[in-house]
Amino acid sequence: MTTMEFSRLGRLPAKLIGRLGRLSATVQFVLAGSIVMVACMLAVGRFLSAVLTREVIHDTAIVTALLLDSIIDPVAQGLAGPEPLPPAAIERLDAVLDEPGFRERFPYLEIWRPDGTVAYSNTRELIGRTFEPPAGLRAALAGEVSAQYADLTAQEHVVRGFGTRYLEIYSPIREHRTGRIIGVTEIHEVTLPLADRVGESRMLGWAVVAGTTALMMVSLYGIVHRASRTIRRQRAALEGRMHELEQVSEANLRLRRRVQNASIRAAEVNEMSLKRIGAELHDGPSQLVGAAALKLETVKRAPDRRSRVLEIDKVAQTLRDALRELRDIAQGLMLPEIEGLSLAQVVERAVRGHEAKTGAAAAVTLRNAGIALSHAVNICAYRFVQEGLMNAFWHGSGKGLRVDCSVEGAQLLLSVADEPRRGATPGRDKSRGGMGLRGLRHRVESLGGVMHLDVSEENGSRLEMVLDMSDVPSDE
Repeated sequence: MTTMEFSRLGRLPAKLIGRLGRLSATVQFVLAGSIVMVACMLAVGRFLSAVLTREVIHDTAIVTALLLDSIIDPVAQGLAGPEPLPPAAIERLDAVLDEPGFRERFPYLEIWRPDGTVAYSNTRELIGRTFEPPAGLRAALAGEVSAQYADLTAQEHVVRGFGTRYLEIYSPIREHRTGRIIGVTEIHEVTLPLADRVGESRMLGWAVVAGTTALMMVSLYGIVHRASRTIRRQRAALEGRMHELEQVSEANLRLRRRVQNASIRAAEVNEMSLKRIGAELHDGPSQLVGAAALKLETVKRAPDRRSRVLEIDKVAQTLRDALRELRDIAQGLMLPEIEGLSLAQVVERAVRGHEAKTGAAAAVTLRNAGIALSHAVNICAYRFVQEGLMNAFWHGSGKGLRVDCSVEGAQLLLSVADEPRRGATPGRDKSRGGMGLRGLRHRVESLGGVMHLDVSEENGSRLEMVLDMSDVPSDE
């Protein structure tokens, strides 16, 4: 066998173990338990079979010894002396052995003296001969009834040319007066009936062992199968929980990143807002106040009272313009009271505020919007409509303004659109623009929503936001 073949053989157990490891616990138990149970059943069966065989042989020997005691002991009392058995005793023994029923079951009979001399045998050439005492003889001389299968190599059997292993039963012969052992009866019993009894006992023993093993296997299989199903259910539930935890962990990670990004963007938006407010204060009220201060010099140099009054009126008008600019800026920063309003009312208030400020009308379409939402959603919706309309007014056509608001399940859809822009629109300052779409996008995304701006020459501009309100924390 080559080295490669040895290597392949070495990999076989590893592959087998790997395949077994992929099987269910119930199948693994059935395979392993069957091997162990069968091995134990074979061991117990063999042990029980040996015990039953020994007990059957022992019981047979006891019964046969009782039979011999009733027949042989009265005839063999002459063994107490050194003389041979009298002819009358031998005739009685021959008569017993000549009975058909007895001879069929017990074909041979010997009576031994304690020194190993055969005092009687239905094989006449053995009478008077001395042989090595067999083990059964020695046990019987010690007072025990013993039984064993015939040793065909023993000298007394070789002389007779034995070819059949009879069951040899040795029973002690006691003197009636003293109870001492004066001889041993050895009788050879045909083993066929005994073999039948032994076979029946073995079959019964194997049946009991097999039935008990099967019952134990079925019981243990039921327990393991039930436990295996419980483990599978718990494993499936645990895997489901682990999958849910992974999803929640990923969602939390994404949320944390969004919060971090929103915080960064909020700081940027605040900075932009401060810059915008500073720019508006510098370009608007600050310039007007500066102009009023310059006009005061003109007032001082006025040649007469009438000229002075005219210049003072101009200064007052300039200061009123500055005050109006300050009020406009403050009004843009302040949020009207919208807490407790429904979504439809919030959208209507934002549209009406825009109309009052710019004079540009906007059409409103509401679907399923008469519901109360969290304050954060109301603020987002208000600022979206406010900034969308203002952006369309200052940077779009400013015509055909439309606001669409609908709620489908937990999803809020809000859009602001206008008509296509064709040429410049007189009277509109292109330098203005509110907080801008960047800050508005950050506000929408901070609530988990998305915002999209679509601008085309054919369809005009459309600003749209989609918000899943189930992800927005409630006010409670």
